[in-house]
Formats: sequence, C-alpha cells, structure tokens
Amino acid sequence: MSDENVKTVTAEETVNEDELFHFVPYSAEQAEAIGYSDYSYWGSVLKNFLKNKVAVTLAILFIALFIFSFIALAIGKYDFSELVTDTTMGFISPNSEYWFGTDNLGRDYWCQVWYASQTSIKLAALVAAGECVLGVTIGLIWGYVRSADRFFTELYNLINNIPTIIYMTLIALLVGRSFTIMAVSMILIGWLTMARNVRNLVIMYRDREYNLASRCLGTPLGRILTKNILPYLISVIILRLSLSIPSTISLESTLSYLGLGLGNDTPSLGILLRDARNYFLNYPYLLIFPAVIVSIITVTFYLVGNAFSDAADPRNHV
Repeated sequence: MSDENVKTVTAEETVNEDELFHFVPYSAEQAEAIGYSDYSYWGSVLKNFLKNKVAVTLAILFIALFIFSFIALAIGKYDFSELVTDTTMGFISPNSEYWFGTDNLGRDYWCQVWYASQTSIKLAALVAAGECVLGVTIGLIWGYVRSADRFFTELYNLINNIPTIIYMTLIALLVGRSFTIMAVSMILIGWLTMARNVRNLVIMYRDREYNLASRCLGTPLGRILTKNILPYLISVIILRLSLSIPSTISLESTLSYLGLGLGNDTPSLGILLRDARNYFLNYPYLLIFPAVIVSIITVTFYLVGNAFSDAADPRNHV
C-alpha cells in the first residue's frame, strides 16, 4: 500500500464519530406515517385489470350489448311474438322495414334476437350466481369439516358420473320446461365444479399456523371459513363464475337444439339456433345473428374472466 493510501485511511479513522452520526428523536406521528399503507385489495384488483386493454374492451362490448338489447326492443317496430297475417311475409331478408328479416312464421327477427339475448344472459347470470353461492358454501364445508368429506365425496361421485344431458332430459320430461325450472336444475347440477375446486384449496389452507391458532383461541367455524380461508379463494371463484356464464348459454343452446330447453313461448338464443338449423342454407341470416351474439358472449366472458382472475390474485399485486 502506498504512503498516500496509508495517510488517507489514518485521516478517516481519526474523524470524530459525532460528526458522522447523530440520534434522531422518536416521533409517534412520523412513525405511524411511515408505517401507513394506502393499499386497497379491490383497488389493486381494478388497477391490474385495467392494464389488460383487450379484457377491458371486451367487457365494455358486453355491457354495451346487454344495454342495447333493451334499446333494440324499444326502437323495434314489432313485438317479438307478433305474427303477420299474410303468410307470404315469412323468410323476408333483412331490409329497411325488417332490420333482421323475418322468420318462417313471419315474426320480426330483430325483436326475436334481442329478446332471446336478454333471456339467455339473464338465465346465465342467475345460474352462475346460484352455482357460486351453493358451490362455495358446500366446498368450504366439504374441505374444512373432516367428518363431512366422505358424504360430499360420495354425493359428488353420484351426481358427476351421470351425464348432465340425462338429468336435464328427465327434468324436462317429468317436471316441465320453463325459465325457473331450467335455472334451478342447472344450479342443482352445476355446483359440482365450483365445490370441488374450493374444497381442494381449503384442504391446502385449513391446517396452516394462523388457522390452528384461531381454533385454539376458540374462533367460530363460520368466522374461520369466511375471514381466514375465503379471501384466498377469490381469484378461483371469479374464474369459475365467469366461465359458468358461457357454459350455461352453451348448455341451454344444446338443450334447445334437442328440444329440451325453454318453452317455445320464451325465445332464447338456443331456440333460435335450433329453429334455424332447417333453413340456414337458404336463409343464412337466421343463423348468423344469434350465432354472432352467442360467440361474442362466450369469448368475452372467457377472456375477461381469466383477466379478472389474474388481477384478483394477491401474488400479482405490487
């Protein structure tokens, strides 16, 4: 080491420590201000979701589609069930008078399509909400209460091993076909996937240290499930909820195609697709309009649901 470096080190060592450091007095207000965080879970979820421009655009598109379905019926020239007395009015192609044309019975297809869109969206939203409530409730109990595991496992296997189409066929033939009957039937069968996913996650979280401490302190079961475990399941629940809506519309379309869906007096997208199968080669507009709306709803909820599920995952929050 050179003489200059030795002199520099010696000079630094001889500096008075009081000139380098000093004690800062404690202030409760400043300590609280430093430790405060304005983090909001749902605020962070919204912030992350808005970063996905494609999902935001599709969400706006669906909302506009649903709102326009009410506007379309209001500005329509005819009622969805109104028949034209002249039989030659059937199968009129779209024009200035009949914007979407007419069906085989001479009914205005514009009103038919938009009323059917409302019916299908309402059915899908109701079924998704029912599956969410029933599936999450059963899944929490199934995964946390060990003595209930055998019962719910056997119930799940019993219902899941029989194709859904068989249940819906028996219900349609024995009970009837209506909006309420179909909604209740789909909820009673469709909770399985939600409950299974929730149950598997609850098993992962139920024996963690904070839950063991809560049980030792005598925390009620309901509070442990809703406060300690349920917040970790939000992203999965949102994903399943969003995927349930297009799957419900697809199932309703399939049942209507087979003649097992809603009654003929209640237009739905599935019924319109069913009725168009015999005429779409000669009159393609009968298939195009409802098929486009079904495709928009299905793709929108799939992409928006995935984006919102990722945004709801706390691991993606900064």
